[in-house]
Amino acid sequence: MQASASKTKRHEIRFNHLPNATLMIELAGSWRLSDALPPASEVERQLESNGRPRRVAFDASQLGPWDTSLLAFVARVIRLCAEHGIEIDRDGLPDGLKHLLELTENEPAHAAGEVSSDKRTVSDKVGEAALRFFQNSLSLLNFTGLVVIALARLMTGRARMRFADLMVQVYGCSAQALGILSLISFLVGTILAFMGAVQLQQFGAAIFVADLVGIGIARDMGAMMTAIIMAGRTGAAYAAELGAMKVSEEIDALATMGISPVEFLVLPRLLALVIMMPLLCLYADFIGMLGGAAVAAGVLNISLFSYFTRTAAAVTLSTFVGGLIKATVYGVLVAMAGCWRGFETQAGSSAVGEATTAAVVDAIIWVVTACGIFAVIFNLLHV
Repeated sequence: MQASASKTKRHEIRFNHLPNATLMIELAGSWRLSDALPPASEVERQLESNGRPRRVAFDASQLGPWDTSLLAFVARVIRLCAEHGIEIDRDGLPDGLKHLLELTENEPAHAAGEVSSDKRTVSDKVGEAALRFFQNSLSLLNFTGLVVIALARLMTGRARMRFADLMVQVYGCSAQALGILSLISFLVGTILAFMGAVQLQQFGAAIFVADLVGIGIARDMGAMMTAIIMAGRTGAAYAAELGAMKVSEEIDALATMGISPVEFLVLPRLLALVIMMPLLCLYADFIGMLGGAAVAAGVLNISLFSYFTRTAAAVTLSTFVGGLIKATVYGVLVAMAGCWRGFETQAGSSAVGEATTAAVVDAIIWVVTACGIFAVIFNLLHV
């Protein structure tokens, strides 16, 4: 940037109307952020005054030290001239300032985009949302196809997946998740028991709290709560890990070396959740029933023997199997959401966080949707 060797005086701006309908803006003195700079409204008044100019030029021969404050002022003047249809002459500006102006104009206009977005119609926004949904659907379909191919190669013994990576992922989504899973499952069991007890006590049927908790936990709540916990914990971790690898180009490096990123990175995570979700669901079912038993024994004065005897009579094997099937499907959905969003991470400092958030949201939506579909199917099958 330009700077004078001697001490310069405070900024000055003068307007000189030339005979050829040209407004000459003379810039002098020091133009720094620490100075109280003149507002661009003074320029706007000159542009709208009598004898409106057809051309604006600059004279910076007496300009002293300057920084980005001068850049912002001149850029504002240029925008005002464009709005009024006035020609602008930049020849009198310092070379450094002209170069900075070119850079700002060649850069994608984020601010302009934000202003123009406010002027979009409802149909524009709906169209953009539909286009994003279509693009995301194609991306997910393509990713699903790659995963299916990788699974087929794994079954034929050709997939490049390390067993050690699978064990690491199994440990990460099993033992380390037991603490939060125990707490949530126990609380869900107690909540179901309290909700049922309020109504059943009115009919003298408090013992049927065991049926409510047992069937509710084993059939739906155990699997769904486990899936939601794993979505917020493990699915988010998958998206963050793979997203960071995508931003640092590690995934591209694997592809360059001839190693399929889906086989090497996705398969261990997908198989780990598919293996562990049914086991975690069984654990959550047991802890949830313990929560119901605590309420039955502590509030309803029902003995633990009577509670568990009634639970064993109410909860059938098909109920448990149905919950395990749901848990397995939920595990696939959570793993797919986390890995897909990780692979779709864009460049940028905030991209990994956005991918992590999107993975959790997608996983929860998919799990709840699948739960509703399972409810309809099981009802039709009378399971």
